[in-house]
Amino acid sequence: MKAPIKVLLLMLAMAHAAAAAEGYSVAVEVKLLRSDNQQPLKDLSKSVVWLVPTRGDFRIRTKDDPHFRMVQKGKKFEPDLLIVPAGSLVDFPNMDPWFHNVFSLFQGKRFDLGLYQAGTQRSVRFDRPGVSYLFCNIHPEMSSVVLAVESNWYGTSDSKGVVTLTNVPEGRYVMHVWHENSSAESPGQTQKVIEVTGDRKLSPITLMIHPQNHNHKNKYGNDYDPDALKPEY
Repeated sequence: MKAPIKVLLLMLAMAHAAAAAEGYSVAVEVKLLRSDNQQPLKDLSKSVVWLVPTRGDFRIRTKDDPHFRMVQKGKKFEPDLLIVPAGSLVDFPNMDPWFHNVFSLFQGKRFDLGLYQAGTQRSVRFDRPGVSYLFCNIHPEMSSVVLAVESNWYGTSDSKGVVTLTNVPEGRYVMHVWHENSSAESPGQTQKVIEVTGDRKLSPITLMIHPQNHNHKNKYGNDYDPDALKPEY
């Protein structure tokens, strides 16, 4: 009977080694409560979770790595929330029949792509971690967020608030949690250390969400021209 037991143990060890090589899954539920009345939000999407190893250096992305894309179409950014590893290049193709002017002059990466026409694109390297709020200088209704993270393991929550990260190697990580309208304005303010030694389902995390005023100025710090709302624009 000893031989079969040794074979079984060997098979279990091989299975564990194979799973460790492929990585594990880490799941967490992010709950969102309104800060003014403590009521839960119906839509729990767009919370971001990412893992940063406590050991080992993160490799900043270079020009040889694949690009990400944020399309301008129908006077909207698609997607309106994009998570990228720090150092990534993001292409901004204009798929509308009119000009756009993408800019970000606040936190994170500051840039101004200027006017460019339909069928063309410009690119930006998000060379350091942080949150960048993007707008169009012509169309005030256009807004989006690019979140650059020092991680290869990141994801956004679904409508039920669940985020599942896959292929996470065994190790010790700092888990960061962020939502655009949460009270933690800096991504580093909501975090905890976790150990990954197998598939994990973590305890739920609750973020307080503040009602937001989405009005903003143009890149010159002025109000938008009302003519920008005309259909021909």
